[in-house]
Order: sequence, then structure tokens, then C-alpha cells
Amino acid sequence: MDLLIDIGNTNLKWTLGESGALEAMRAVRHHGGLPIDLHAAWEQLAPPTRILVSNVGGAEMVGVLERVCRSYWDRGPLFATPEPKAYGITIAYERPERLGVDRWLALIAAHRICPGPVLVIDAGTAITYDLLLEDGSHLGGLITAGIEMMRDRLIADTRIPRVEPAESVAPWATDTGTAIAVGSIQAPAALAERLFHRLTERSGKAPWCILSGGDAERLLPALHLPIQRSPDLVLQGLAMLS
Repeated sequence: MDLLIDIGNTNLKWTLGESGALEAMRAVRHHGGLPIDLHAAWEQLAPPTRILVSNVGGAEMVGVLERVCRSYWDRGPLFATPEPKAYGITIAYERPERLGVDRWLALIAAHRICPGPVLVIDAGTAITYDLLLEDGSHLGGLITAGIEMMRDRLIADTRIPRVEPAESVAPWATDTGTAIAVGSIQAPAALAERLFHRLTERSGKAPWCILSGGDAERLLPALHLPIQRSPDLVLQGLAMLS
């Protein structure tokens, strides 16, 4: 079995995989280290065949993970890096290494899952959008602040009291605090719909739309698009690496 690890800005997601089949994904907040409950779970694992990692959580996590893996299984992790043209994907960036490895892996998985153009949305600490044509050509993408980051920044800069309403798909609000909360959901949803229509125009057919990330469930009700949820999309991409 391979141990597959996706380290984001906030969360660490992991699973075990064999021959492309993945077990249920598990997730923890990492805070720049590995929490005790993760150590407890990994102590019970048989030595994995490979330890494949997507890391956008910073250089500190590289050293932490290296030490833990060698301590438990006497082998080091293999960190994925974007390749300009591989696994059916051609990266649009002039400097492919500047594309986040998590976005690259999500594109690999999306291209295998969906037989057509795809809009990939990952709603996490930041929200990323990537556009992919049917032939695997990556057109590029966008990055915006995530839902909580938008709220926190606005509240910090304006001193408006924070409001925590029940999540709503209302298109607007009737008080200022709620307007910030609702706006932080409606804004990324509107951008997703705009990109979906632009990709439709570019490709000549309605694209698939895949939604991943820790805030996917909060964003989903505001999206008036044919959405496929895929919480473990980056892990699926890791599993496809040879």
C-alpha cells in the first residue's frame, strides 16, 4: 500500500492506496507539525510501499515529515513536483514550478475522471480555479482569498462586529455583518460561474466542474452549476503518479 499525503496551508489529508483504489480520506489540522492523533494512527500502519506527498504547507513540514517517516518506517517521503508536460497535462505557466503542486495533481485527477473540458475549484484557505481543455491543455487559473480569509480581512480593516449567521445561499443581506458573511460566499461562487461560462465559450461545449477543498460544502449551495464533489482530488492525483 502507498501512503498518500496532501499537506495544505491548514489541513493535512491522507489515505492509503493500492492499484489506484483509495481508502477513505482522513484529515487533521497540522499547525506546522503533526498532531498527536496522526502519530497514533500512523504508528499502527504497516510499512508503506511508497510515501507520496503533495506539500504547499511550507518548508518546515518537509523536515517534520522526513523525520517521522524515517522513524516509523525507515524510509523517506517522495515529494511531488509539477512537470511541464506529463500524465496528459500540459501546464500553461511559463515557469511550471510556480504552479502549486496541489493544483497540478488536481488537474491530473480531473483529466482522468472527466472526458471533456474541466473547471477545477479548490475551496480552502485560498480558493483556486483552474481551467483545463479536453486535450489536457491547462489554460491557467485564478487564486482568491478563501471564505474565512475574506471575512477576517474585512472585519480587521473595518472594525465591523463579526456575525456568524447560519450559512445561507441568500444573494444579499440586510445588515452589515451578515453582508460580509454572505458576500464571502457569493463572491467566489460568482467567479466560478463566470469562469465556467468562459470555458464553455473557449471549448465549445459545457465543461465538467469539480469542487474540492475544506470549504467546498459551504460554497456548494451558492453554485448554480453542474458540480461534482471530489474531496480527495489531490490524493487521487498522487495515486496516479508512477
